Amino acid sequence: MSDLLVTTHTPVLRSGQTMRTYGIARALASGGGTVKLLYARFEGAAPDEAFRSIPGVELHEVQPSRGARRAVTYAGARLAGMPLGFARGVSPELIDAAARLAPEPGDGRVIADGPIAAAALRGLARRRPVIYNAHNIESSFRGDIGTHGSERQMRKFERGLLRRAAESWMVSEADLAAAAELCPGARLRYVPNVVDVDAIRPVAQPANEQRAVFVANFSYPPNSKGLAFLLDRVMPRVWERLPAARLRLVGAGLELTGGADERVEAVGFVEDLRDAYEGARCALVPLLTGGGTPLKFVEALAYGLPVLATPRAAAGLAVTAGRDCVLADGESEFADALVELLERGAPEIGARGRELARERYSIEALTRLLAQ
Repeated sequence: MSDLLVTTHTPVLRSGQTMRTYGIARALASGGGTVKLLYARFEGAAPDEAFRSIPGVELHEVQPSRGARRAVTYAGARLAGMPLGFARGVSPELIDAAARLAPEPGDGRVIADGPIAAAALRGLARRRPVIYNAHNIESSFRGDIGTHGSERQMRKFERGLLRRAAESWMVSEADLAAAAELCPGARLRYVPNVVDVDAIRPVAQPANEQRAVFVANFSYPPNSKGLAFLLDRVMPRVWERLPAARLRLVGAGLELTGGADERVEAVGFVEDLRDAYEGARCALVPLLTGGGTPLKFVEALAYGLPVLATPRAAAGLAVTAGRDCVLADGESEFADALVELLERGAPEIGARGRELARERYSIEALTRLLAQ
């Protein structure tokens, strides 16, 4: 068996999107076959070592053109109903390479990684089965955050993706239900976000200092809105009761004004995330918008940190509040919960969260699921 996994980004582990791609690639390769990972060079000059070192994975790069052929492909995508922001990501070189590398039906699967890849392969999907690996129910939040057109346009586009796909892999039970409602009759499968739990050594708990950490790609609107929620509405309440409390912010796209509080540790992007989580008493996932399953939530669980999250952030995960994590809704409740975690810690919640990550959201768990 030789599967083809097609993505529109250089595989570098700097976002939840590429973390999902990594988990899928690892799980497919662990099944014993070969995985051809085809990608367009975008947002990264070369794949990370993490991708290059996966046994059984072959990397195939295409460089998107910028000439007349790209313009024709873009125009065709727009005429087919593809939203503006997505249509810009379609390259004819990727389409051609996918057709060339696709295994014969029965000899392997073709998996389109995300909505742009799935739309780009719509021609191939007329000739052979193509699986759509969804990262979110896109229409559930992109209309709210003002990208890629209106919610109505997104729903029509996304319904077409689900209808054409031989199977659509959804990250959560909530997304399964939303996809079924959006496109009755779509062939759906639960394929959760995962992390390499065995490769993550849990951090010491409880930490000595009253520090919380928020790890995210802050250029992603739901994360930037979550950050504003923390800085403007939660932390002032926390500092009234715990003046020494600190907030560590880690991830790409971080931009703070010069007047930010000195107790906010703006770290930005780091190579080793263990350094980000070490020394924190809890991890925060304060999402107010967005869908799917936040991979940073699963990652924090794997590090053994108690996670404080909004119900919106936890909606796609099989977590139980008070056992595997702490959930709080609204600025007052969130601040109260954060104060308690910073004062006392909760190593028992962190330990149970890591065990949940191992059982439900590990590479090994996904490998077993995809083999069924």
